[in-house]
Amino acid sequence: MSGYTLALIGGLVYTSPNEPPLRDATVLILDGRIAAVGHGVRVPQGVRAINCAGLTVTSGFWNSHVHFMERKWAKAGEIPADELTRQLQDMLTRWGFTSAFDLSSPWENTRKLRERIESDEVAGPRILSTGLGLLPANSGLPGDAVMSIIGWMPAARTEIGDEAQASAAVKKLLADGVDGIKLFASSPSKASLSESVMRAAVEEAHGAKKPVFVHPDSAANVQAAVRAGVDVIAHTTPVSGPWDAALLAEMKQHGVALIPTLQVFQFNYRHDRRSTQDRLAEVSTGQLRAWIAQGGTVLFGTDLGYVDYDPRQEYELMASAGMGFHEILASLTTAPAARFGGSGRIETGADGDVAVLGSDEVRGFTDVRYTIRRGRVIYSASAISGKAGGVR
Repeated sequence: MSGYTLALIGGLVYTSPNEPPLRDATVLILDGRIAAVGHGVRVPQGVRAINCAGLTVTSGFWNSHVHFMERKWAKAGEIPADELTRQLQDMLTRWGFTSAFDLSSPWENTRKLRERIESDEVAGPRILSTGLGLLPANSGLPGDAVMSIIGWMPAARTEIGDEAQASAAVKKLLADGVDGIKLFASSPSKASLSESVMRAAVEEAHGAKKPVFVHPDSAANVQAAVRAGVDVIAHTTPVSGPWDAALLAEMKQHGVALIPTLQVFQFNYRHDRRSTQDRLAEVSTGQLRAWIAQGGTVLFGTDLGYVDYDPRQEYELMASAGMGFHEILASLTTAPAARFGGSGRIETGADGDVAVLGSDEVRGFTDVRYTIRRGRVIYSASAISGKAGGVR
């Protein structure tokens, strides 16, 4: 992706979630990287500028759990560039996401989407992907017709039943160029991956220095995955009840990160009675609250592409679990950057990936005014609304 030049002037700049913000500060991006930040920054003549007075400037956001599985992404190499840009805007960039980790989709298709973004043909976020996730043998997933009804593309499935199959499947994905591995610890048929099978997959991935994510459906799945050495737990598990102290301590000891995906349970059980929805929300937020109390790492992610695009409910549920603006900002920026690469900070030399928000309150996370990737404005609320002041 080419580097762009831009100046953001007069905003409340959060250089990181853990440092006091700089008021009335300037962020200068030259050739796609942050060249200067602070007060008294000289902006070279001819540099495009955005007046950020009254606005909040942070590092660009990560959504660490998305899926490019919807039919709209099929044949990504053939979709007109303007249409593809709009689709990425609807899903990601209008919400401040400059990076996304895709946790199961057809890799060749997602790679083509990434290539079009990185060539500057399409305006979009940085995309990392696991390719299609690995399933237990006899997974019992619905057929292509059912997947089409829920809006997803048909896709080949790889099932692993023993250590040799796990190692072989991971080797193939790594040879194809994926950025990580996704394991489904259990499946609709109640089949599950044993700890030893997961460990074989993890060892292969870690040998290539790639992270491993796990989709759990129970506390037992979480425990087996943690003991197998996975890096990221991709969901809380409210159906299995509160996580006990022993499990939380084991998760912390092994250094895993948690993607809570709290809103996914509201989505999954939206047709059930309100009492069921309330109970699951209470348990899932309780699991997150307990993990925070343990000092555990949280990564923001919504299972995007499966749930609705608007992340408002996820932020609200995270806040109800005790996370404030600074803690949520860390889950969007520095925490995923530490795991997957990059800075996650507004600092000299970092990629010019920036989100400009209406405020530094939790509700401000969905009041995105500009999304900027390497100095290029890839979303402008003013341009969408037709108001003056949008920048390309």
